[in-house]
Amino acid sequence: MNAASPAASMRKPLVSIAIPVLNEAGNIDALYARLVALGDRMADRCDLEFVFTDNHSSDDTWSMLTRLAAVDPRVRGMRFSRNFGFQGSILANYLHTRGDAVMQIDADLQDPPELLEQFFELWQQGAHVVYGVRRKRPESWLLRTFRRLGYWAIDKVSEHPIPRDVGDFRLVDRAVIRAISKFRSANPYLRGMIAGLGFNQVGVPYDRDARTAGESKFNVTRLLRLGLTAVFNHSTVPLRMASFLGVVMLIGSMLGASYYLYVRWTQPDLPRGFISIQLMVLFAIGLNAFLLGIIGEYILRIYRMLRSDPIAIVESSLNMTPEELTL
Repeated sequence: MNAASPAASMRKPLVSIAIPVLNEAGNIDALYARLVALGDRMADRCDLEFVFTDNHSSDDTWSMLTRLAAVDPRVRGMRFSRNFGFQGSILANYLHTRGDAVMQIDADLQDPPELLEQFFELWQQGAHVVYGVRRKRPESWLLRTFRRLGYWAIDKVSEHPIPRDVGDFRLVDRAVIRAISKFRSANPYLRGMIAGLGFNQVGVPYDRDARTAGESKFNVTRLLRLGLTAVFNHSTVPLRMASFLGVVMLIGSMLGASYYLYVRWTQPDLPRGFISIQLMVLFAIGLNAFLLGIIGEYILRIYRMLRSDPIAIVESSLNMTPEELTL
């Protein structure tokens, strides 16, 4: 175990299970039952707390959590004033947990909470980050291929290696949470952020289950948006690509101009190419717009960091003191 003091080693460690939710009323009862059973099995090794962050659900999710929190002090929660995004919800959850280690899990039960027992053993053996590696997942061939290509591309352009086929199903040590709290990213990508921190990290292969209730919040559009966040947050390749393309275009233009002068000199009666000129102008305009868009993405991230928006705004809470709700 990564305990830092003799006093910490004398008590059972506290493990926080962090669960972001959005319209998961159909899964709350089943999830809670499995968490309680897990806590009973691990009672001799650790204590558990269940920390929920509700991204302003429109169904009965919050009322169900309120009912559970009234009878079980281990259930703690925050309801945000609006939807602040999945990654922001995970980050806010991390920063409000009290455990010596924190395990993040989705409410849809596609990632088995029972894997905590294996994660916990590896953590006690010295791992600071234990993450699940998906061997297979119940989804269409097209979406699975899209994910794999995305993981491959993100890993290739990132400034540091990011494990492939890995989501946000992980257990992290308190030292990792303290390191994360020092970042002030307005649009975090936690997989890349944690991968770039270093520490002792290990993966555990597992098979992902199918969702039994509710609908997935991640379609192709949101996956693409998350992938772009990963690229722009953890890579300077797009900026360097813009510079490289600019140099290539400059050299190409100089070569083209030289060839044009040579042709005009050898063939004075050559008709003027009006259409070719228009095509070149349109191509240059499109390329400039593309490169300016890349630069704009980085400027937007700088602007958001300078604006210092809160990670989330808490509307109401469960089993938390006002001092604990500072974001």
